[in-house]
Amino acid sequence: MFKRILASVAVSVLPLSVFAQTVNTQTVNTTYQGGGVGGLLKWFSGILSLAVPVIIALAVVWFIFSIFMYVIASNEEGKAKAKGQIIWGIVGLFIIVSVWGLVGILSSTFNLSTAAPAGPTIPVLQ
Repeated sequence: MFKRILASVAVSVLPLSVFAQTVNTQTVNTTYQGGGVGGLLKWFSGILSLAVPVIIALAVVWFIFSIFMYVIASNEEGKAKAKGQIIWGIVGLFIIVSVWGLVGILSSTFNLSTAAPAGPTIPVLQ
């Protein structure tokens, strides 16, 4: 059963790799070059701007998988375990988004550039 679920998730997610995007290293600062607290915040913001979307996507997948496990659980023990995972998934998403927002607030307060790379371009048939 778990192999079928894993296979269906993999088949559903793999086409998204077509929209993979290269990161312009000039807009995202991931190398710490000194500069005191401002430089450290800029470096941390650059690392988070790359990592946070991936972490949020993984947390959402975990949350949806936990909901699915809750729905298909046949006994109370399985439902209780899935319910705990759902609650921790919500808490985790809240913490991730809160930290991301805090870094954004600190970056705008200290006038640090947090330019994110441009989104993927969608191919157009002509």
